[in-house]
Amino acid sequence: MATLEERINADIKAAMLAKDAARLEALRAVKSALLLLKTSETGSTPDMEIKTLQKLVKQRKEAADIYDQQGRADLSDPERFQASVIETYLPKQMSSQELEERIATLLREMGIQTPQEAGKAIGLINKQLAGLADGKMIADTVKKLLSA
Repeated sequence: MATLEERINADIKAAMLAKDAARLEALRAVKSALLLLKTSETGSTPDMEIKTLQKLVKQRKEAADIYDQQGRADLSDPERFQASVIETYLPKQMSSQELEERIATLLREMGIQTPQEAGKAIGLINKQLAGLADGKMIADTVKKLLSA
């Protein structure tokens, strides 16, 4: 199986041949972020690559939301498109129901029952579900389950 970097490079070539400028821009942003990660002190691991892609998606969605609040659909649409392109390289995200069931199981296994232990639970669950769900969704679900 090709590495993420190889897949991105192949898709960049395909986007160039298809003259798909919008997709090419998103792919080049991913390539740039992966190159920065690769040359950083920590280096590049598959987990770090997924976190980097999640960060890129989050940045684009937040920017799009800000543009929408300002009534600038001309700027928010490209941001949302880029986020959707980047998301294709991420593992399939869990649905909110799947996430809630999985977190409930993990909380029972860890023996965590009080809202005071939420911080510890969130940290442990984030590590186990890395790449499968957004950190904010995990935190919100843990807090909801522990306060019930």
